Formats: sequence, structure tokens, C-alpha cells
Amino acid sequence: MKRIAIYLRVSTTEQTVENQQRELEMAAERHGWQVVVTLADEGISGSKRRDKRPAFDRLCKGIARREFDLVAAWSVDRLGRSLQDLVGFLGELHGKGIDLYLHQQGIDTTTPAGKAMFQMMGVFAEFERAMIVERVKSGLARARMAGKRLGRPTISRRKEEAVRRLLIGGTGIVKAAKTVGVGVSVAQRIKAELTALAPLGSGLAVQSTARRQGQRPVTQSADALLNASPMKDRARSSRVRARRAGPTS
Repeated sequence: MKRIAIYLRVSTTEQTVENQQRELEMAAERHGWQVVVTLADEGISGSKRRDKRPAFDRLCKGIARREFDLVAAWSVDRLGRSLQDLVGFLGELHGKGIDLYLHQQGIDTTTPAGKAMFQMMGVFAEFERAMIVERVKSGLARARMAGKRLGRPTISRRKEEAVRRLLIGGTGIVKAAKTVGVGVSVAQRIKAELTALAPLGSGLAVQSTARRQGQRPVTQSADALLNASPMKDRARSSRVRARRAGPTS
């Protein structure tokens, strides 16, 4: 009686391997095979390499140790979508004298015709993936032409200015992002822009030096920062300078 390993895989967590498992177990019973292990990769794409597919990695290690005589899978694309990886996998099976059974294609690699068919199915699996990628790229290009914005949403200029004011005031990146309610990556980007633009001896450089020396930065609430206006700040500074200069004759 041949010892077989059943390998199952689905690409998303919404899918299930139960249908594959039931059909393969019924096939094993019809052929008189003994199922010694069932391995499943759930929610993992077939384009991932072996180190990203734990169950497939265990299968390959079992092949190396010759723990079974035959590997059974639902279809060739369950094993992988790269022709190079599929041919390499078939080479490992052949080197250890282990056969392969593919239920959907009805392929049995104990025959030369079965081996040739397996390689041909690998070519079609790779072609199918390439077509999917091409369709996705075409859809994205069509969306751009239609004026649709892709990627993450942008933040408002008010929030960006609030983060900038906090950073200039010496507040850390994480605290500034949390105070205004934006992502840390946004604060990091604004910090990098300020650092690139700030000359030596500027307010940002002085605040950074003070922070390194352990002085506590002055922070404001998110509402105050969002309601602040650069024009109001400049007008307020002008009034302060006028009071300090005193009355003019």
C-alpha cells in the first residue's frame, strides 16, 4: 500500500480547503492508498516561495526524508504558479522516487506522459498569473485616466501645518502625530522636509538642540493648533515688536 501526503492550498482566508481534502481522500480510498499526512496552506498565494508557505515547506522536507511514496494535490496551481518552482519540485520528487497525483488534471507522474503533462500545466499556470497581473495593471491605468485617486487618502493642509508647528516647537514625531491625529509616517515625512529646509541656527535647529539637552518642549492642544493661522502669528509678532520699540516721535 502506497503512503501518500495530501497537500491543500487556498489563496484567501475566505476560501476553504475542505472540498479539496474530501475529494483527495476519496481518491486515495479508491486507489487503496494510505494517507499518512495532510498539509494545508490557507490564505497563501501560490506565487509565494517555499519559505513563505509553511505547509509546503514541511511537504518538501518530508520528500527529502522520503516519508511517503506519493504526493496528492487538487490541481497543479495548488502547488505553485511559477514554472521554475514547479519543475524544481518535480525534480525533487523524481530524485527521491516519489510520484505525484493531480486530481483535476488526472495526472500520474509514474508515466512519461504524466511528467510531460505536468510541465505543460505549469506553463499554463504561469501564463494565467501573468494575465491576471496584466488585467490589474490595465484596471489601475483606466482608473487613473478616469480621474480616480489611488492609494492612501491625503491629509488636510490644516493638519499638516499643525504637525509642522509641533515639530518646530520641539515635540517628538510620535507625540506630534498622536496629538493631531495623523499617522506617524506623515509626521516623519514633514520632519524630513523641515530638516532639509532648516538652515543651521534656525528655530528648528535650536529646538532640536534644546530637546537633546533635556529641555521640555512646549506643546499645544490639537484644537489650538488646527485653529492657528500663520497670518495671525505674524501679525501678533509685529504688535509685540512695536510695543517693545515704544512710541515713536
